[in-house]
Amino acid sequence: MKRIISLTVQDRSGVLNRVTGLLQRRQFNISSISVGPTETDGISKMTLVVEVEDEQRLEQVTKQLNKQIDVLKVSDITDKAIVARELALIKVAGSSQLRSEISGIIDPFRALIIDVSKDSLTIQITGRPDKIDALIELLRPYGIKEIARTGLTAFLRGHQPQVNELTTYSQIK
Repeated sequence: MKRIISLTVQDRSGVLNRVTGLLQRRQFNISSISVGPTETDGISKMTLVVEVEDEQRLEQVTKQLNKQIDVLKVSDITDKAIVARELALIKVAGSSQLRSEISGIIDPFRALIIDVSKDSLTIQITGRPDKIDALIELLRPYGIKEIARTGLTAFLRGHQPQVNELTTYSQIK
């Protein structure tokens, strides 16, 4: 099962390496990872999407992440009310004749053409991963030359009480 894990960490050299190294040693597959600064200087937010077999392994890795020196907070936010987005850039083969057709396809997705060359278009889309996947499938027949995705970024919606980092969602129900 895929889980979304949010980490608040000190913005120091090697933190990302230690977090990913711990997950790699425990044989967790990281589907996506995004890292960036927060509203507080010296603090970064990591959003990891990992494949986990069961709740026990999830709790184990959460405890181990919490023990890392520069990790301030770890939360599994998968089953919470969250805001989650991803960005993708998609380069599609496209002659001048196909540009209006491709524009018609991307408009309902609120995607934008951000670069045009003689033989290709670059499209930018933001949204939920399933929305991005749907647009990619619609663009495949035109010949996708390249895709770059940021990975999921997420946090809790509104004001929700914070769950103890070591408590899993199933224990709260």
